[in-house]
Amino acid sequence: MALAEQTFGFFIPTVTLMGIGCAKETGAQAKALGATRLLIVTDAGIVKMGMAETIKAYVEAAGIQAIVYDGAEPNPTDKNVHDGVKLYKAKKCDGLITLGGGSSHDCGKGIGLVIAGGGNIRDYEGINKSSSPMPPYLAINTTAGTASEMTRFCIITNTDTHVKMAIVDWRVTPSIAINDPLLMVGMPPGLTAATGMDALTHAVEAYVSTISTPITDACAIKAIELVARYLSPAVANGEDLVARDGMAYAEYLAGMAFNNASLGYVHAMAHQLGGFYNLPHGVCNAVLLPHVCQFNLIACPQRYADIARALGERVEGLHVTDAAQKAIDRIKALSVSIGIPANLSVLGVKEKDLGVMADNAKKDACQFTNPRKATLEQVIGIYRNAL
Repeated sequence: MALAEQTFGFFIPTVTLMGIGCAKETGAQAKALGATRLLIVTDAGIVKMGMAETIKAYVEAAGIQAIVYDGAEPNPTDKNVHDGVKLYKAKKCDGLITLGGGSSHDCGKGIGLVIAGGGNIRDYEGINKSSSPMPPYLAINTTAGTASEMTRFCIITNTDTHVKMAIVDWRVTPSIAINDPLLMVGMPPGLTAATGMDALTHAVEAYVSTISTPITDACAIKAIELVARYLSPAVANGEDLVARDGMAYAEYLAGMAFNNASLGYVHAMAHQLGGFYNLPHGVCNAVLLPHVCQFNLIACPQRYADIARALGERVEGLHVTDAAQKAIDRIKALSVSIGIPANLSVLGVKEKDLGVMADNAKKDACQFTNPRKATLEQVIGIYRNAL
C-alpha cells in the first residue's frame, strides 16, 4: 500500500448502469446530458453487427439526433481521432457516445479532448494536459476487458513514431458508463479470452501498484475472484449471460482499481507491442503478465500470495514466496486453458525490436507505479523471456 503522507483521488463516472438490458436506457441518459446531436464513435465491426443502429435508435427515440462515425481502428491512431473531429464539426455535434471496446472509447476520448481544447491529440500525451471540459460524453461498453468506458486513460497510436501515447486525464472520464451483458454475447471466444485477461492484468497490476489504497485493493481482489470464476465459462459459451454479467462486473471493478492505482510494466511493454506490430492489446497483456509478475515477485510476495488466494489457489501453510509463485503458475494455466498464444514469437515479435521497445516502455506513464524498478536491460530481458 502507498505511503500514509501521500494523498489520493478516486475517479469514476458520475452514473454507471449495469445489468441485462440496461443499454435500453441510452436515450434517456443521453437526454439527461443535455446534448442535442451526438456523434456515436465506434468501429466497422460494430456497425456491421447492427449494434450501432440499435443504439442510434435508442437515442433518436429520446428526441436526439445521432451520427455514426465508424473510423475507430484496433489500436486507434491520431488520424482516426482527427477524422472524427472533422465529422463532429461538420455535423455540428454537441456531444459524444462511444460504443465498443477500448478502441472505440479511446478514439472518442481523443476526439473529445481535441474538440474541447483544440490543437493536436499529440499535445495531450502525459498526465492532465487538458484545460477545458469535455463535451457531454456517454460510453457504452461491448467487451469485458479494457474498462475504458469508465477510466481516465486514453491510448492513441502516433502514426509517425508507431508509439502508443498514454494520455491520463481526469477530464476524459465518461459522465455515464453503460455495461449491458447482452451487448457482449456476440464476442467470439478468442476476443472474450483476450479481453478477460486484460481485465485480470488491470486488477493484478493495480493490486501490486506502488500507489494502491484500501479502496483500489478491494476492487482489484474482487475483480480477480470474478475473473477466476467467470472467464472460462464465458469463453466456453458466449451466450452464458451469468458468466457475461460476472465478467462485466469483473472488468468494471478492475477498471475502478487501475483507474486510481494505475498499472505497471505489463501495460508499459504491451503498449509498445501494439504500436510496433498492431497486435491485440489483451493478448499482449496476457502473454507478458506472468513474466512481469515473476520479475516483480521479490518486491511484494505477500501481494502475489493474496492474488493466488483470489484466483482460488490453496496457500495455507505455504511460505509466502511459494504462495506467491502459485499465483503466477495459475495465471499461466488459465491462459493456456482459454487459448491465449504461448509466446510473443507466435505473434511475430522479433528480437531486433526488443531494444527500442524496451526503451519506449521505460518512458511509458504506466511504468512509474510498477513495484520493482527495472533497468533497460531488465525490460529487454522480460521481453526476451516472453519470446
